[in-house]
Amino acid sequence: MTAHPLILAARRTAVAPRGGAFRALQADELAAPVIEALLLDSGVERASVDHVIFGNALYGGGNPARLAALRAGLPDCVPALTLDTQCCSGLDAILMASHLVRSGAARCVIAGGMESYSRAPIRMHRPATSKEEPVAYDRPSFAPFPERDPDLTVAAADLAAELQISRRAQADYAVQSHAKALATRKQAPGLAELVILPVAPLEQDAFARSLTQATALRAPILAGDRGTGVSVATVAVEADAAAAVLVVAEGFAQELSSSTSLPAPPVILDGVSRGGPPEDTARVPIDAMRTLLAAHDKKPEDFACLELMEAYAVQAMATAAAMGWPEDSINRSGGALGRGHPIGASGAILAVRLVQELQHEVDGAQGLCSIAAAGGLGTALAFMR
Repeated sequence: MTAHPLILAARRTAVAPRGGAFRALQADELAAPVIEALLLDSGVERASVDHVIFGNALYGGGNPARLAALRAGLPDCVPALTLDTQCCSGLDAILMASHLVRSGAARCVIAGGMESYSRAPIRMHRPATSKEEPVAYDRPSFAPFPERDPDLTVAAADLAAELQISRRAQADYAVQSHAKALATRKQAPGLAELVILPVAPLEQDAFARSLTQATALRAPILAGDRGTGVSVATVAVEADAAAAVLVVAEGFAQELSSSTSLPAPPVILDGVSRGGPPEDTARVPIDAMRTLLAAHDKKPEDFACLELMEAYAVQAMATAAAMGWPEDSINRSGGALGRGHPIGASGAILAVRLVQELQHEVDGAQGLCSIAAAGGLGTALAFMR
């Protein structure tokens, strides 16, 4: 019998810009308290966890998921896996957890993403001969063909030029993202999903500000021209954070004697990972979402709330327009433009946010989150309250 994956708990740290409140913490030090909070919320014993899966994009090796699991006090026998699909990593980890549970290979999996931009290692290419020097690099290649591996900001500017999405429209979108985040902060200063770290007690996402269109339009242009270019204000800032969910089989949830933090655990309906042209990463999630909707005979209006990644304003705008999503259902509490982009954790943050948004909906309401990643990857995941 197929096991139905449920999300028994969903937690995250606040998001802090690179060099901010979490500047001294390694990625696993951010993730371990999130794991502990999931177990406390759900009443699940540490020994009942079958697997830990975390996405991470900036570390040069090792297995930070295993470090986080051990730091959180999970038994040595619990395996842990770190995966890297760049920005999709956190959401892909949750999708992988749902596959394990659905297949019956596991009954209880902790899955999410972690990233410390502040503490990420300095990366260098090893010299080929003793006469050469190591060469530092900021990012690896995302495609083996240079002409198909553009700088992501340049690619975003090219997309804006192609679709004629003006710099002013992008600025307006960024202003709205910050405004939503600030409004949420005012209404609920301490979001229910946040884990407060004793060593760095940040009680809210730190970056959101009272951004105006005039200020956004004065921001330096990073790529493109004055008409449709991408600016500092319309690109999500580098950030540190961790986020995760506790994915369990329906039977496992029924066996728990203690109550959970979620009054009606959301069901993971399905998820899709897709590949597309590496030079046109921004539009790959459109294909992922269309594939997911077609598989379940769904329409955009069937989803009450959506969490779309805002690595670039133009990326989110192009995705929303192509799918025909209603504006009032997208990123109700703001997105990455007003929060920050902790690469490997960003997809998991979308999932945690979606779980929280669904708590404000009626039973049976559905939500969807989606993200793109360098190299032409896109992932979409659908939940139901």
